[in-house]
Amino acid sequence: MSIGVVLSVTASVLFGGLYYFSTLLAPLDGEQIFGWRMLLTFPFVTLFMLLGGYWSLARELAARIRRRPVLLLVQLLSALLVGLQLWLFMWAPVNGRALEVSLGYFLLPLSMVLAGYLVFREHPSRLQQLAIVCAMLGVGHALLQAGTVAWETLLVALGYPAYFILRRATGTDNLGGFWFDMLLLLPVAAWFAWAGGTAPGLFGEFPRLYPLVALLGAFSAMALVAYILASRLLTFTLFGLLGYVEPVLLVVVALLLGESIAPDEWLTYIPIWLAVGVLVFEGLRHLRRSRRALALPASEEQDLR
Repeated sequence: MSIGVVLSVTASVLFGGLYYFSTLLAPLDGEQIFGWRMLLTFPFVTLFMLLGGYWSLARELAARIRRRPVLLLVQLLSALLVGLQLWLFMWAPVNGRALEVSLGYFLLPLSMVLAGYLVFREHPSRLQQLAIVCAMLGVGHALLQAGTVAWETLLVALGYPAYFILRRATGTDNLGGFWFDMLLLLPVAAWFAWAGGTAPGLFGEFPRLYPLVALLGAFSAMALVAYILASRLLTFTLFGLLGYVEPVLLVVVALLLGESIAPDEWLTYIPIWLAVGVLVFEGLRHLRRSRRALALPASEEQDLR
């Protein structure tokens, strides 16, 4: 489980960096950044799967689709769900909607926990229950302050659970399924990258875009691979709760971009940070217990001697 936690936190840190990184890619707009991100993420993910021994997962899914062509429709739906999320993630920070998306990521862990209970009958631990209570206080205050819920917030909070439920229900919750998601998104990504006026002349006018766009693809691939692997190793509940690391980072990025937190909004963020602190404490306690369990046989062996 500790490996899954490390992968989840790593993905959150990388996603937070990407959120800020997108603002460095001007004059590209949000749609163009999304397009180039997908076009360059795909080869990096493919290379990782080939070198890491995961390519067989893509071949197995391709064989399943040949046997049951209806699975292609399911995969198209999966690609649509994740594509909307990846587009919104790149679009929001360059269009002044970073805080609305951040609120969606605050709601997301709670919706994931609810989905884990209703769909997969998972029961959180006591510390996880405490984290849920803290998170509910913060999110509840945020909703009261907002008065209404923006469409960006709802898209994040409801879209991701639907995506992960679909993947688990169809047995495509692995890198092979994600690779097909990326493959099916390539035509849309190409349209976004080029239809908005992005041409070789623009890159010639702004040569700094060449290394920046390449880095966008590399870091995006690392973040998404870590995220997908973590989703396989963790329960739906814990995977959802660890999602609170990311919105904390996204709020930091939003502040760096010039957005601000009003004094009465601190009642939203303090309980959220407490929830993250509780999860960190539980993770450290679990790691310490794991180390003790590994050291126990050696101790017993010394006693026998």
